[in-house]
Amino acid sequence: MTPSSPCGGNSLTERGSVPWLVLSSVLAAGACAGWWVPPENLAWNAELNASQPWRHFTAAWAHLSGAHLVANLAGALVVALFGAAAPCTARDTWAWLAAWPLTHVLLSLQNDLRLYAGLSGVLHAGVVIACMALLTRRRGSARLIGGAVLAGLFVKLLGEDALSAAVQHSPDWGFPVAVLAHASGAAAGLFCAAVAWATSLRASGATLSNHKSTTET
Repeated sequence: MTPSSPCGGNSLTERGSVPWLVLSSVLAAGACAGWWVPPENLAWNAELNASQPWRHFTAAWAHLSGAHLVANLAGALVVALFGAAAPCTARDTWAWLAAWPLTHVLLSLQNDLRLYAGLSGVLHAGVVIACMALLTRRRGSARLIGGAVLAGLFVKLLGEDALSAAVQHSPDWGFPVAVLAHASGAAAGLFCAAVAWATSLRASGATLSNHKSTTET
């Protein structure tokens, strides 16, 4: 019997989700490796980003506590499986890869945030891209799942109100939580997913046009 995803279809690897799983693994493995590096050497830093632009990537691999790391690794697993079940294709994976640094570039729009470390912003981007894949390419219950998850995510973001308070203190974590990264990740994911969708439509249109010309000939 061929294993299937919760959203239906054949096995995850047969449905083109391997690139998505690879990028998920890179994010998780980088976070594990980053645990052994002082977080200030990897974190997004408003004072250093211009001279050290690689921090827009490495910020996702810096974590401020063991609980912070474990929570984000669990989140990475959930996003990996959710995206694979969609399924998220290579085009979606490129969108997520582009959203990775863009998530952190957008943090500069709020002057209150001076330092950021963690994977949560990029994970929010991945969730949005996976939801958009479900909404634009699937039918029935799969599309409903995508819409429900996306709606729930945006309700969460509204509750966090990141634009009025980029950093919020949480006694559960023991350090200030940069909720702005959740909003910037969602925005980056939505933008990159829209670009991926538009290029997909353009490619599909060109293919249909070529096929029509060949048939008429």
